[in-house]
Amino acid sequence: MSKLLAAVLLLAPFAAAQDPRQIMEEAQRRSRSESQHYEGTLEVIGSGSRIATKRWVFDRLGVFGNSRGMLRFTVPAEVKGVGLLIVNHTDRASDQWLWRPNIGREQRIALQDRSTRFFGTDFSFEDLEERDVAQFDYKLLGDEKDTWKLESKPRKSSQYTYGYLWIKKDNYTIVKVESYNKKGLVRVIDYRDFELAKNIWTARTIEVNDVTRNSRTTLKYDKLEYNLPMKDDDFTLDALRRGP
Repeated sequence: MSKLLAAVLLLAPFAAAQDPRQIMEEAQRRSRSESQHYEGTLEVIGSGSRIATKRWVFDRLGVFGNSRGMLRFTVPAEVKGVGLLIVNHTDRASDQWLWRPNIGREQRIALQDRSTRFFGTDFSFEDLEERDVAQFDYKLLGDEKDTWKLESKPRKSSQYTYGYLWIKKDNYTIVKVESYNKKGLVRVIDYRDFELAKNIWTARTIEVNDVTRNSRTTLKYDKLEYNLPMKDDDFTLDALRRGP
């Protein structure tokens, strides 16, 4: 092999990585798992610095863009048992159902309501979706020392018009997301305290800032597991109704 050919082959992966879609595909590939389980504590800090603390448990089964998730609050007592079933699709927005044990029935979340806050947190219902890379168009905006800055535009229905993402070059983790609608900046999500779990770099702390409300929610994982055995039957409306 000539020195010139060897140099071309050596540099090829770095050149390819400058393509924004390839960057996102690699980020998704490195975070792929068959299933996920975590337990976390949320602190919601409102504009008056009032702090509300909640805990939830989340399970996910399936691949990106075609997975199912079940989220359920465990603390405090007034929200205990409240659950959300999320069925993600590759070609359209997810289907979501909210279970309220105090009224004993589920509520389907309408598409026009996906921009509303999820049960007093600064996550919207849409923020809890899992969307495949193929559902966005990407543009590389900046090639900084440690990160790439990308612009993303959704290809299917979304409350957001576009977003900016910062991705670390060394391990392809997303460390920050800014989401915009037609009026301007809506949310900023920061990912911190990364830890290698089952060979997947995972942020143990996620902070969501709702710019329009001047409030923020900090989610901290205190238990995190990947690739656990899970059953499809645990991600149905019947499972949502019967609880944990």
